[in-house]
Amino acid sequence: MKKIIVSGFGGQGVLLLGKLISYSALAQNLNTSWLPSYGPEMRGGTANASVQYAKEEIAAPVIDTIDVLIAFNEPSVNKFAGRVVPGGKIIVNSNIVKMDSPRADVKYYKIPADELAAEKGNKRGGNTIMLGALVQLAGDLTEANAVEGLKAGFEDKPAVIAPNIECLKYGIEFAKKLK
Repeated sequence: MKKIIVSGFGGQGVLLLGKLISYSALAQNLNTSWLPSYGPEMRGGTANASVQYAKEEIAAPVIDTIDVLIAFNEPSVNKFAGRVVPGGKIIVNSNIVKMDSPRADVKYYKIPADELAAEKGNKRGGNTIMLGALVQLAGDLTEANAVEGLKAGFEDKPAVIAPNIECLKYGIEFAKKLK
């Protein structure tokens, strides 16, 4: 079972990224759960999503320990890094998170998600850059299933599917250099 927390400010696509991870797991015939959490402020406030996926049934959507933390801001690293299992992964948007790893027993990856998305002409594609990084760094979701997850996540906005697939692939390519 993989347990992931995606966290950041509202408006950064945090909750959507959690959904896209779940859709990608579904495309891979895995069981999944997605539990959003956000403050009353919405855009600009804090938000996070708990995502789990596994071959076996998932009994509850609540996550105590985390295998992968995807953090879009420093408060998210500060809040959740202590719950990452030893040997787990912390993936940060290094355009906003300037701190080094708070722990020596986890793998810490800096992805300039906003910058990479802008390079692809998709200023709102930082979350799909991070999906690509997750696919590459976690190693248990495939690119093909992440593409299917993107299609499902954006089925009501078909015009944004192709640019987000480009960001997904760009995130994978960037993360290959980090392994």
